[in-house]
Order: sequence, then C-alpha cells, then structure tokens
Amino acid sequence: MDAKDLEKYSSAITLSDMEVFVFPELMYSLVLANIMSPLLWRWRQVDCFAKLEGKTSYRRLMRMRQYIMDEFDFNLDLETWGLTKQETEVNRFRHVISPEQIAGSNALFGYTGDQYYFDVDIRKHFGLDKYNGDVIPYWKTETVEAMEAFRFRPGYDRAAGECVSLATLYAAASFIVCGIPLEDIYLILTPLHSQNFIDMQDGILTNNRRLVTKTMWFNGTEISYKAQRALRNEQVTIVAHPTGYIHCFYDDATIDPKAYDRFIGRIGEYLRTELSITSFASFLRCHRQYQEHFQICRDCHGQPQFLKAETLFHYEHGSPYKIGDATHDKLLAEVSDEDFVRHEIPGRVRCDRLSDFLEKDEPDLREPAGREALRRFLEPHVPEAGRFVELLTDFVHIRPRLPGRQKSFKAVEPVKLSVDQSREEIIAQLQSRRQSNPTIDLAFYAYRDMDTCDWRPFVKAAIERNPVSLERAGSKPLDEVHAWLGQLESVSIYDGNRLAQPDEVANYGRGDGLEKAFLLANVLRRRDPDRPLGLIADRDKVIVRGKQEFAFQSAKTLSAQVDIAEDGTIQVKR
Repeated sequence: MDAKDLEKYSSAITLSDMEVFVFPELMYSLVLANIMSPLLWRWRQVDCFAKLEGKTSYRRLMRMRQYIMDEFDFNLDLETWGLTKQETEVNRFRHVISPEQIAGSNALFGYTGDQYYFDVDIRKHFGLDKYNGDVIPYWKTETVEAMEAFRFRPGYDRAAGECVSLATLYAAASFIVCGIPLEDIYLILTPLHSQNFIDMQDGILTNNRRLVTKTMWFNGTEISYKAQRALRNEQVTIVAHPTGYIHCFYDDATIDPKAYDRFIGRIGEYLRTELSITSFASFLRCHRQYQEHFQICRDCHGQPQFLKAETLFHYEHGSPYKIGDATHDKLLAEVSDEDFVRHEIPGRVRCDRLSDFLEKDEPDLREPAGREALRRFLEPHVPEAGRFVELLTDFVHIRPRLPGRQKSFKAVEPVKLSVDQSREEIIAQLQSRRQSNPTIDLAFYAYRDMDTCDWRPFVKAAIERNPVSLERAGSKPLDEVHAWLGQLESVSIYDGNRLAQPDEVANYGRGDGLEKAFLLANVLRRRDPDRPLGLIADRDKVIVRGKQEFAFQSAKTLSAQVDIAEDGTIQVKR
C-alpha cells in the first residue's frame, strides 16, 4: 500500500465530507459496510417490519420512513467530530484535486451556492458562518453503529446522524428491510446535501429522515420546497450506484453508462409534472404572494359565488383537504358562507376559467409559445405576468445540474447482491470480490474489519484525525488520562473484532480496552511526536509504550504489534 492508497484507505475509516468528495467510491463503501452490519439485519425482527413480511417493498419503505423518523435525529452539530484546518485538508489531497476546485464546491472551503443560498444565508443556517479562518470542523459521516451510539451522548435520547449518514443508512436499510434491489437506488451528493433516488413507481427521494414521493414533491408545502433545495440550486457532484460512480470534476467515471442514462431519464421524469389546476394550486401554495390575484368560483343552487384564493388557502391549514385535487369540493364545504360573495371579485383571475384554459389549450411551458399563451391569459390580472410564468415553469420543470455525460467510462465489476441472500452470504460474496473491486475492498475498512484489513489505515486515522479525544484529554497528566479511560464503560460500539476510532470512544463514553489504547496512543503521539510509539495487542492484553507504559484489558481477540516512528511511519506486525 503506497502513500496515496494509504490516504484513501485511511479515509474509509474517518469518512469526512471532504474525504468522500475526493474519493467518491467511499460513498458506496459505507453503504456496503452498513449492509454488512448486524444492526440493520436486526431491524427485520422489529414488530413493525416483521408484520409486513410478504408485503410490497413500497409499503415496507413507507413504514421504514416512520421508523427512522421515530428512532433517529438529524444531527447538525458540526463540531461533533472536532476541528481541523483548511490547509491541512487541502494539502492532503493536492495530488488528487486542486484547491480551487475544492473551494468552488465544498461548503467548508468557501462554497456558498448560487443566488438562492445567498438570499437565505445558507452558511449561517448550517452554522458555517463562524468558520471564516483556517480552522474548520470535521464534517464526518457515521457508520450505522456510530449513529446508534448517539443515544449514549449527553443531550441525545435517540440515534442520530448528518445527511450523508442518513442517506447511506436509507440505502442499506431499503435493501435489507424493504427488499429493494441495489440497482434501483442511486446516491446523490451535492456540496451541501446528500440524498437518494429510489427508482420505484414514479420515483422516491430520501431527504434526511424523510421520504418524498413525486406527489409530495410537487404539493407546494414548505417541507417539500425545502426538500427541493439541493436539486434546484446546487451542482450534483457525485452520483453513486452499485455499478460505480460519476463525479462532476473527474474525467473518468466507473458507473455503467446505461445505468446513468436510466437515472438521468427517471429523475428527469420525477422532477417535472404536467401543468394542471392541481399543480397550479401547488405553485400558489408555495408562492403565497400571488394568491391575492386569484379567486375561486363555486355553484350554489345555480348561482355563482366567489371566494378569495388566499382565504381558501387559509382553510387548508389543519384540514385534510386540498385545493385543486379530488378533495377540493370537501374543502369548499368547510368554508363559512360569510366568506363567499355573490359578485365576481374585480382584478382577480377566476380559477374555473383558468382550469378551462389549461384543459383546452394545454400550454406547454417548455416551449416559448406555451409560456406566451399563459402569459397573455394572466396578464390582465397578474402584475408582471411574464415573471409569474417563469417561476411557474421552474416549479413544474426542475432541471438538475448533473455531472456531464462526456466522461471516459471505465468498466469495473459491479456490486451484485440479491435481496434474497443472508447476511453471511453477502459478506462471503463481498469478501471474494475484494481484489476485483476497490469499492468493495474499501467497504471492509469502513466496516472496521480488523481481522482481514491492513491495520495501517486504521492507525493512521487514529493518530491524525481524532481531535475530540485530544480535547477531552486536555492537559491532564498521562496517569490521569489512563485513569479516565479506565472509568469509561468497557464496551465497544462495534461487535466482534471491529474497532472504534478514538473520537468514537470519547464521544460515546465507552470502548474496549484496545480502542482505549488507541485513544491514549493518539494523545501520546500529539504530546510527544519526536518519540517512537508502540502498541502491542495480545488478545486480551494491550500495552501502549511511549516514555511510560500503560496496560489495558481487551475483550477483542486481536493480536498485532504497531510501531509508529518519529516521522509518522507506521509498521504493523501480525
């Protein structure tokens, strides 16, 4: 493993936002690591899922949405995994990607998005505005074990994770619990967000803890509009799939071109809808400033009655019925008679005539003629009708900025797993494909499989990218740090011979003796970098040697000798 590979493989351990951006295969490696995790396979035994055995994948997916919303929080604490420096991170990856490209596409390095993001002050929204100097937070992605372990952190009573963690969780759980083939799941990353497109029915997007169907996408509610934010306003940087990935900056892509073409077509269908009175009403629900230019007309015993559109939208709040869909008349029945008037309200478009126009003329807003026809219809009553039509066009026809198709597609062996396989069969199959597929090999590092992986990436990550444990140790004497570690619960968040990183031990207040030993090694390395450091794991006994010697007891059954030289060179004997 040369220096470049060591950087990539150690990145599979820490999985920061920056690392996933630079090494796009890591995104799918984490999905596979979660698929191998016993935690997700236990979800099958949860009552709400066990009762749905034999039901459709769609129904199970809808139930899983509620389960994730009940059991997981969205964690936006950027300092969960400590702080690093821009210069440090840029220098790590100069051999792969230029600092200019990083700054133009990563929120921690200056990216602010297009005009929409300036308008809503997105950096302040995410808490990035206070990081204007060289110091920036590690924005790390959690394994499912680390997400579950948030329950042990002060202030949390549920599992948690940020957007990339939730996207990879949804992808893995959709396969294991819902029986959705991996080939139907595409992971989509933008500079400020991560979500999945599931090729099922009319398409489904995951969005943090939620799912958004096509109907929900175009319903004009605040929640749906926020879910659209990334695909409406950001360049998609990475699309990942079991056949590979495509990256907006890299000339080479490994995704199957046919799979990518299918994704382009299917998400394009998902992101557009026909112009109808239903979609028109959804647009007005989203753009409230235009409601005052429309009125609703109903028949009352053969006589027309009129109602201000904004009044009817007000009645929607708290009602199961919606304007413009099959429940429209039921909503009208809830309106007080006093809100109707018997005369047409001047200066407003009548929605019954608008509906007739849309059905008869069928204006296609993708064509100049269609937009002009609608503009002329609205112009007598809607100020700046041209601008109105532009916004409406953008509402019903979203054009995502996807990585260009002009890439050099390099064929790699795809990940082929069946929803009918057991966990043991999947792990065995992935193990047999490690040499032929780098993404699969990296998955075992993200999975922390210390029995079969080279230890050097784990050690490199442990002593270079775990600032929280250093902060917790502070300036305490080493004997006090050792005593503090001894007081932490001696239970690993990972089963078997898988290992937590030092900051996972520090954040969750628990860890096996071997994991605690690596935390102490991190502290020793930082305090005395000019002194060689050694760690000896002999199954149940672990020794850390620096200027002093410290002992730990381990429930893991691992054996290895780790030597870290003054220059940071790592050697491992097993």
